[in-house]
Amino acid sequence: MAEQRATTSGQSLAQVIADHIGENVHLCYQCVKCSSGCPLAEHMDLNPNQVLRLAQLGDESVLESKTIWVCASCQTCTTRCPQGIDIAAIMDELRIEAKRRGIPAAIPEVDKFARLFLTDVRLMGRLHEVGLMAGLNLSTGKLLKDIDLALEMLKRNKLSLVSLPVRPPKPGTIQRVEPTDNQIAYYPGCSLHSSAGEYAKTLEAVAEALDLTLVEPPGWICCGSSPAHSSDHVLATKYPVINLSIIEQMGFKDVAAPCSSCYNRFKTAAYNMAHNPELARQVNEGIGYEYQGKLRIMHLVEALIEKVGLDTIESKVVKPLKGLKVACYYGCYLTRPAEVTGAPHPEYPMEMDYLMQRLGADVVSWDYKTDCCGGSLGLTQTPLALEMTAKLLRNSRQRGADVVVTVCPLCHVNIDARQSQIKDLGFNIPVLYATQLAAIALGLGEKAALLNKNLVDPRPVLREKGLI
Repeated sequence: MAEQRATTSGQSLAQVIADHIGENVHLCYQCVKCSSGCPLAEHMDLNPNQVLRLAQLGDESVLESKTIWVCASCQTCTTRCPQGIDIAAIMDELRIEAKRRGIPAAIPEVDKFARLFLTDVRLMGRLHEVGLMAGLNLSTGKLLKDIDLALEMLKRNKLSLVSLPVRPPKPGTIQRVEPTDNQIAYYPGCSLHSSAGEYAKTLEAVAEALDLTLVEPPGWICCGSSPAHSSDHVLATKYPVINLSIIEQMGFKDVAAPCSSCYNRFKTAAYNMAHNPELARQVNEGIGYEYQGKLRIMHLVEALIEKVGLDTIESKVVKPLKGLKVACYYGCYLTRPAEVTGAPHPEYPMEMDYLMQRLGADVVSWDYKTDCCGGSLGLTQTPLALEMTAKLLRNSRQRGADVVVTVCPLCHVNIDARQSQIKDLGFNIPVLYATQLAAIALGLGEKAALLNKNLVDPRPVLREKGLI
């Protein structure tokens, strides 16, 4: 093996990675499973396995690669690595190390996006989506990028033009409650207060119909999403733990996070707090509270199944989704990596399928239910996100789906709102939140389901099936 070259700090890249995130790149024996499963490998200058090889050799040119910036953090590589290497986290660390050493980002838009996002959160507490989009367009000189999408979303009142600063309450000032069995803490996340407002409202309506009370914690802030974990390991844990600490001090034992990204960040932060004492010390010191780690973090479908029950949900159905063929799209963050999420079947989950079946729908089997839609690349590398989205949509149609259903607001933007931007797609397929279909099945009606909010109108399909 070639002699390892040292970084400017006197450490090899392998040692930097080991010291900062505890990952041993020398465990990689080049099986190439990470590269074989990566949805973006063909757009990378180095395949993921090659990134690890260069890190093993101490070759600093990896810090100048396009790969570490085009990575969508979909966790496929981490999930499939037979050695248990967190390859996605290594990609993050290499980005951080490159910035630490002043090496320009190979894809500047991605770095600008992360900086603007975190600046917004630092100043406002929560993400202001319109401000982020405008700031990114201004910084990249593409002033009219996505203006068509923005106008369509504004027509449907899916974007908030004004955002007020939010600050979390100080530890010791949080009012404690005594949760009942039908109550659960509910962390909506930034999107549900803006572009995914219909998700929030239909979730609240469905929860009420199922006698489940959602309690939103006071002063919650953004979870940090991908920009935090690709920029600062402590910050990426601190933001979620601030929110988890508020909920813990309120007296809750469970919290539901309907946004898949928020859910994944919560699960990851809780996992890191439990397995990295030094990180936990820094975070606890930074927030002025010692997080106990006793909260159970659940995604939306898991919460409905656990707190209400599939039998109870089925008993309350008054308008079964009979004849509606549904492709359940989980995306990559809801189940991956299994070591963190605890998902029993991270590659082919079934919880949402079971929920849709109990609502009366015909669930189709398809190939890409956990593949990445491109995530935040939708704003920074839009052609790549459109390519990934088109693959998902075509497969769902080929497998016979009438509609696609999801529980992730970030996925929803890509696979619903951006369909009109995909050249040669040749069709449109409605994409609904699971709560929108649940509202129909529970008899809440078309108006309560907020079907007018979807950019691909689902009403013609639902009328054809006699559901509205």
